[in-house]
Amino acid sequence: MAEEAERPVLSGAALAREKLAQAKADAARRGQLPRSEPRRRAAGPRRDAGDPQLLGRAIADLLAARGWEQPAAVGNVFGRWKEIVGPDLAAHTKPESFEDGEVIVSADSTAWATQVRLLAATLVRRLNEELGEGTVKRVKVRGPRLGPKPRGGLRVTGSKGPGDTYG
Repeated sequence: MAEEAERPVLSGAALAREKLAQAKADAARRGQLPRSEPRRRAAGPRRDAGDPQLLGRAIADLLAARGWEQPAAVGNVFGRWKEIVGPDLAAHTKPESFEDGEVIVSADSTAWATQVRLLAATLVRRLNEELGEGTVKRVKVRGPRLGPKPRGGLRVTGSKGPGDTYG
């Protein structure tokens, strides 16, 4: 017991080496020696960097190299909107954009816009399940877009106003 009290506290790689040596010694006592021969490599030719790859692997490498992983994931979520939010909500809403952790959702009526605002926290949680924790921070909802109301009276194309009738 006095030996253990005097030993320095190990951490990291030194602790791992000590535990490995201890496990090998325990295995030797039980008669289960670790294998002495090296592991065999898989039979067949090895792949070179220029060899053809699986399509999915090539696309994943391309997305990673270009930094397109997050935009591709967001596009995937937007494409599966109906599966993620359910058919009722998807029938009346549509994701517009994603930027800086904010998803903009448009609704086809003010009632559905209000409903989405009430469900915003749940929607953020569900989107983060798909995209990774902390990706979506906020959902912004836009109501129906009817456009600006025209000011003034009705206009006729090519008209010069009241002056064209007095001639």
